Amino acid sequence: MNLIGICTMQIGKNGLTKSIIEAIKHAFATHGNIKISVFKSATQDKSEIEKMALEICTTLGRKFTYRIVGHTIFLKKWKKPMRR
Repeated sequence: MNLIGICTMQIGKNGLTKSIIEAIKHAFATHGNIKISVFKSATQDKSEIEKMALEICTTLGRKFTYRIVGHTIFLKKWKKPMRR
């Protein structure tokens, strides 16, 4: 399976919804990395962004990790499950 670079998504004022999580799952079918920009209308609190990222990764499974830089969440898909 040959994966293409980075897919970019945005979380707006509705916050993290089921449809966004489903879109992330579908994007990982063709992309290895996803960059999610969290708008300030969604939240200005860094701990809320951390909770969003953790919820996304627990929903997706153990093959996924995240890193937060500012108001951006970077998700990565690994070939093997990660230890937590």
